[in-house]
Amino acid sequence: MEKKKVVVAFSGGLDTSYTVMYLAREKGYEVYAACANTGGFSAEQLKTNEENAYKLGATKYVTLDVTQEYYEKSLKYMVFGNVLRNNVYPISVSSERIFQGMAIARYAKEIGASAIAHGSTGAGNDQVRFDMTFLVMCPDMEIITLTRDSNLSRKEEVDYLNAHGFFADFTKLKYSYNVGIWGTSICGGEILDSTQGLPESAYLKQVTKSGTEEMRLTFEKGELKAVNGERFDDPIKAICKVEEIGAAYGIGRDMHVGDTIIGIKGRVGFEAAAPALIIGAHRFLEKYTLSKWQQYWKDQVANWYGMFLHESQYMEPVMRDIEAMLTSSQRHVSGTVILELRPLGFHTVGVDSPNDLVKSKLGEYGETQKGWTADDAKGFIKVLSTPLRVFYANHEEEEI
Repeated sequence: MEKKKVVVAFSGGLDTSYTVMYLAREKGYEVYAACANTGGFSAEQLKTNEENAYKLGATKYVTLDVTQEYYEKSLKYMVFGNVLRNNVYPISVSSERIFQGMAIARYAKEIGASAIAHGSTGAGNDQVRFDMTFLVMCPDMEIITLTRDSNLSRKEEVDYLNAHGFFADFTKLKYSYNVGIWGTSICGGEILDSTQGLPESAYLKQVTKSGTEEMRLTFEKGELKAVNGERFDDPIKAICKVEEIGAAYGIGRDMHVGDTIIGIKGRVGFEAAAPALIIGAHRFLEKYTLSKWQQYWKDQVANWYGMFLHESQYMEPVMRDIEAMLTSSQRHVSGTVILELRPLGFHTVGVDSPNDLVKSKLGEYGETQKGWTADDAKGFIKVLSTPLRVFYANHEEEEI
């Protein structure tokens, strides 16, 4: 009798390792371990994942590299929209889960799998992101979540793996990390106590630079194209370059507290030098190159874009409409932004752009006017004050 095929979204961690072995040994599945890489895995980690997948009993292991897709279909728009959840968190690893899920779903359909499995627990956001993606893209496939359904403890999973000859370092560390191209999230330790922050030792990237350093980021129609004059055809490499420079100063560290998809409050630390610098520079450039109402309305839809992305609504059709608006808004967002970096922070210095609206023939703010006369200004101010003069003329009892 032909075995049923199951695709396991395989990260190499404890939960997905247990899932691969259990489904292969106890349920008799033909297990396909698929690691969807959106930029957070090193070559060494991927090699170890492959070796371990076969030791655990997988029939086949594959790495699905969707880093470029993730940039083109999400990251690019998060920069266009200056997306920061609650004005703090750059939706780092959480935004990658959708694209990992879509890659797994496509692979499962490609090989004719009857089921898809993932290692999420019942207490987090990722279960929603994976399940919803699979329900939409693979509606006829069973979704298997052993850790969630049996409420398994780490000890139970480790004991099972050890009993069947698989040994790896699954020691419960003080902190847990999710590393991605758009930042690293940090959970556990002091984060569990609302009165405490993270110590320096909790961060994966330590502060190694002192003093200050100038950084120049060049954008073309909203996309980062050059770092300190070095041009990048691959946007992922440009992001990595910014991360390399900024992380040495410890830039992009913060703590995010927000509402989870499942309704409880969540707290997470993060380090994300590239998002902090790129979004900071991009927003600064837009202040020079966009009109007042372009900035206003773009901020409104970008806020919804980030919220929908975080809450597993990427496939909602309105997201494509918002992306079209964000893309259109970037047609004049070109130029070089000058930043000054320092330990644990940075500030914007200036902008060099052919579309700089501060450079106007009509006038120079606070200095001279050329597009109107003194009488024009007085008339404008008088008309502008009319609603207030009407109100207070009729309500003299109102105190100001």
